[in-house]
Amino acid sequence: MNRCDLPAFTALPPDYEALVEDEDRAREHLLKRCWPDGEPECPRCRVRRIYSLSGGRLRCSACKYTFQPFSGRWINNGALSCTEWLKLTERFVRELSPHQIKEELGLSYNTVYKALTALRFAILAHSADAAQLLGPETGLDSYLKGNRLTGGPKQMRQDTIPVFGLLRKDDLVFIDLMPGFQAETVFHFHLNFHLKLQRAGNLVYTDRYRDYAALVFCGNESLPYGIIRRSDEPPFIDASQDEFWCMAKERLRSFRGISCQRFALYLKELEFRFNNRTRPIFDQLLGFLCDLV
Repeated sequence: MNRCDLPAFTALPPDYEALVEDEDRAREHLLKRCWPDGEPECPRCRVRRIYSLSGGRLRCSACKYTFQPFSGRWINNGALSCTEWLKLTERFVRELSPHQIKEELGLSYNTVYKALTALRFAILAHSADAAQLLGPETGLDSYLKGNRLTGGPKQMRQDTIPVFGLLRKDDLVFIDLMPGFQAETVFHFHLNFHLKLQRAGNLVYTDRYRDYAALVFCGNESLPYGIIRRSDEPPFIDASQDEFWCMAKERLRSFRGISCQRFALYLKELEFRFNNRTRPIFDQLLGFLCDLV
């Protein structure tokens, strides 16, 4: 296996093929992840005194909130049926491109793109630093309107583009948002303190910085790429032939449409894939999708 490859641990449920052929069974399979003990609860106040209404709707007896079974959950972002969510998640595990998923599932590109975005948000939301990453420093807060992904990106300048630190610890990797750091800070360190800087398209990364193997960010047209000084020696993260970085750099180059704001979603996806590279992730991803936003 190439060093940049990851093991493909799909480990699908034994009844996967039957599930993706039956919408009712698929729905029941996903609802078990929303309500493990079988009792519905209000997504707003978490009370379990719920009664049914017509059309599959539910109402909380405490706060009177009317909702659908998947309301307030990541899986509710995207116009997919339950069977389509199962099929899309399986193909996400296998790292198929949005265009490949579009062709295989017979969906529009925009539908697939929005569903994959919801899945990546669900992964990020389960990271230890989710609250920080979903804040204004990354720009991801502009995508969220309450518990719905209905927002849009804001234009970022050099002094607002977030920077992330890549930390290796044993066989794990941690991607940290660097508080107080922006792309502007890194260019300052490069020019005035000789911090080595490397560019690969919109991907910009540095030499080792303190405990971090590298600092990394996604650039845009506002950055002064022309001032980057060439170096005869590669940055530490390239020279060390780090297993994670080999995998991550290859994938970050292949992803399309990564913006400064969305960059954290892809970094956290890669962190999740790498740290779980010896374990199956299909069921775990379904659990993430079915959790409350």
